Amino acid sequence: MNGNKSIEILAPSGSFQSVEAAVRQGADAVYIGSLQFSARAYAENFDSEQLKKAIHYCHLHSVKVHMAINTLVSDDELQDALLVAKEAYELGVDAFIIQDLGLFKLIKDCCPDIALHASTQMGVHTPEAAKLLYSLGFERVVLAREMNKSEIAEVVNSCPVETEVFVHGALCMCMSGQCYLSAMIGGRSGNRGRCAQPCRLPFKVKNGTGHDLSLKDNCLIGSLCELEKIGVTSAKIEGRMKRPEYAAAAAAACRHTLDKGSSDREELERLRAVFSRSGFTNGYYFSKIGKDMFGTRSKEDVVSATNKVLAELRSEYKDEIQSNDISLKLTVLADKPAELTAVCKDITLTVRGDIPEKAQKVPLSHSKAAAQLSKTGGTAFKAVHVDTVIGEDITLPISSLNAMRRELLSQLEAALTKPAQRTYIEPPSLALSPHKTDGTIKYRASFRSCDIPDCFKNCEFVCVPVFSKPDQLRSLIDRGFNVCAEIPRAFFGLEKRVDDALAQARKIGIDHVYCGNIGAAALAKNHGFSIHGGFGLNVFNSQAVDFYKSLGLCDTELSFELCAKQINNVSSDIGIGIVGYGYLPLMITRNCPNKNGNGCKSCGGKSVITDRLGNNFTLMCQSGCTEMLNCKPLIISDKLSQFETIDFVTLRFTFESAHECERIFNNYLHKNKPHSEYTGGLYFRGVE
Repeated sequence: MNGNKSIEILAPSGSFQSVEAAVRQGADAVYIGSLQFSARAYAENFDSEQLKKAIHYCHLHSVKVHMAINTLVSDDELQDALLVAKEAYELGVDAFIIQDLGLFKLIKDCCPDIALHASTQMGVHTPEAAKLLYSLGFERVVLAREMNKSEIAEVVNSCPVETEVFVHGALCMCMSGQCYLSAMIGGRSGNRGRCAQPCRLPFKVKNGTGHDLSLKDNCLIGSLCELEKIGVTSAKIEGRMKRPEYAAAAAAACRHTLDKGSSDREELERLRAVFSRSGFTNGYYFSKIGKDMFGTRSKEDVVSATNKVLAELRSEYKDEIQSNDISLKLTVLADKPAELTAVCKDITLTVRGDIPEKAQKVPLSHSKAAAQLSKTGGTAFKAVHVDTVIGEDITLPISSLNAMRRELLSQLEAALTKPAQRTYIEPPSLALSPHKTDGTIKYRASFRSCDIPDCFKNCEFVCVPVFSKPDQLRSLIDRGFNVCAEIPRAFFGLEKRVDDALAQARKIGIDHVYCGNIGAAALAKNHGFSIHGGFGLNVFNSQAVDFYKSLGLCDTELSFELCAKQINNVSSDIGIGIVGYGYLPLMITRNCPNKNGNGCKSCGGKSVITDRLGNNFTLMCQSGCTEMLNCKPLIISDKLSQFETIDFVTLRFTFESAHECERIFNNYLHKNKPHSEYTGGLYFRGVE
């Protein structure tokens, strides 16, 4: 919660020109990316000198700089990621936005004097997730875009953590951090900042428009005052890859809305002209999820950004803003060097100039001196008060007054932008030994129902939905299955229901819980379960494994975006495993693609979406969300020997018949080669 403070306007900046545009149009903070490890790798981003320049400029105007280091980082990249953080830390960046919890663990230890923000890529959408991250050292959480008004308020009121809400910009179909579509199709991972945006290409459901994975841009600018009242800390504008005029238009619209107490229709139309996809939507915020949220970037949208609109915006931010009020005092006395003192905020500085001369004609007057010293145009300073003490019959050249003013403003600028003294603490060696196993691979199986063939009693355990009926869970236990309750990766507005289901499962005698979201792990921890991490946690390196060990997990699946070589190099003191079979979930979305077609009443929870090449991807709905599954199953039954360090393999069944499940399990037990069309996933090709 923000304690009734004014909500922060946080603007995107993919270049220094965007930094200037955002600051001059009213942003309180900007967020930028480095050349590496940023979730917008295709933005211009900032090298060392540009970063230094951006921080200097922003701090001169009392604007904060947040740096996104919000991609998943492999073991062999951790050292470089730390060097990026070290440089930004020492230059004075105000906060790091982080997705990878292994990197978080290192940065928290190495950079003790900086705010850490949990990226929206972490999928935070429940109070327990926010509370857990706050207890671990995150000062702020960037909430999932799919949350509605009451869900946001619930998180705000749950603990003192700061909250950041996206109020404008692109709206991905998939929950951030859980999209693997770009990676699976072309090896370009959204979790690594390389998303190729395949969702904007044609994908069609029955009677859909043909672009049924493409949503309009999000716009909550009209609700800014309400978000401020709720207690949201920061209003975030998406768009680091967009032009400076976009940052200017969005920041100005937010600033004017807060200043006036309501949004201006003409200003929103101007923002739409600069960039939109068939207009804007606030569907998630107001729980109006459906067809009206879908849209594409049309020719009309592209040509709407006329030269007139762009020129108007550029004219608004072309000049420097005078954001620092200063009071000046000039002292000119005979036979002494002139002195000029400035007071700016809590800083007082004095410079000395020339010794005045005896006036030959007209002595230096207060009005003349004040007029000259007030000429601060083109700088970040505005002289709001000028006082003078001038002796009789003396004068000082205008050039001397100008020189003192320039020197004083230069010193003030240096004082306002001087980085705080910070000490970077070198980390211990990151060279770790690969995980050791006994050479035996255990099997786990995940099902969407409790109708499970007897052969799976040979598994270490079977995962079934936590919302399964109690009598079905008891029946599985009575039949001899070791049961693990699986919490959905996304459970918007259902935290209480999940909590109750966990309590019920505990009473029944279930000891194990499968968690693919940090919020799920928080709930399971509260009930004392043995917690097993799922692929949705995006565990990408040894430090992340160690982090989850400290959180209480007894083992975890690694990200299926890792290749086999990377998996074999992971170090761990807890069990590690992989998803070995399944129609991998490529997306999880709160707005079902079928809502852009026939609607969701007749599909029965299972339907199909087709890409432009004719590939069919299954859509399965559960717990208020829809998963889009890959068109081919992942099968590596004959390649398990290439994974040298794993303890277990999870077989994820979705819509297979009981006979198919048994056959697939048998193939894995005997390491048989697959006989059907399949994919090896990313294990043997990796991702960018």
